[in-house]
Amino acid sequence: MDDAGLDRSSDVPLWRQLQQRLLRRIRAGEFDTTFPGELALAEEYGVSRQTVRQALRELRADGTLVAERGRQPRVAPAAEIVQPLGALYSLFAAVEAAGLPQRSVVRTLDVRADAVVSERLSLEGSTPLLYLERLRLAGNDPLALDRVWLPAELARPLLDADFGHTSLYGELHRRTGIRLDHGQEQIRAVIPTPAERAQLECADDAAALSICRLGTVAGTPIEWRHTLVRGDRFALTAEFSGRTGYRLVGTAATA
Repeated sequence: MDDAGLDRSSDVPLWRQLQQRLLRRIRAGEFDTTFPGELALAEEYGVSRQTVRQALRELRADGTLVAERGRQPRVAPAAEIVQPLGALYSLFAAVEAAGLPQRSVVRTLDVRADAVVSERLSLEGSTPLLYLERLRLAGNDPLALDRVWLPAELARPLLDADFGHTSLYGELHRRTGIRLDHGQEQIRAVIPTPAERAQLECADDAAALSICRLGTVAGTPIEWRHTLVRGDRFALTAEFSGRTGYRLVGTAATA
């Protein structure tokens, strides 16, 4: 077997060998500008186009390649912002750590009632809640839509805060002495609505991460948050090993 050819005597399917070869070349930066078409790859490796299609299908499935209808596949850009999974994380801190200017456009900051959110916070349906809605930007481009509800009885001092370039958790601690110490999150991939896509300035077929968080202090629910993050700019990570198993990576709540 030479460097370009595939080993037809191997028990590993040809499409899997091709996938692994292409992945090594991608990681070496060989296809940063353009990615070859199916026919070119079939000729280079001496395989059928069906074998090439299967290899490319797997590379698209794991997020290595991006393929839009009617266009040549391309290597997916690396996420600009990486956040440890399982952390009571700060989007503010994550953006700053990535070396990108961070700012927010505050859409709404007021006090209102929301029976559904109150139930999630184990409160009466008519309980006044402080509501903050922001469009978060990293660099010059939108990153996330962030909506947060907190009991107004505790969070009312935040009405005077300027959230254009500051951390919610930082302001909450400075103005009220409250610091969240625990949280639960549900994360799923979604297709944003047309209105959300317009605000996030993402493509029609782009996916996003929907993150719902219940933040608590000493077991008492304090925060309900829904964040919609552009999937092409944000990644979540976890650690695992044969000795310790799967471990979520955590950081302090500073966001």
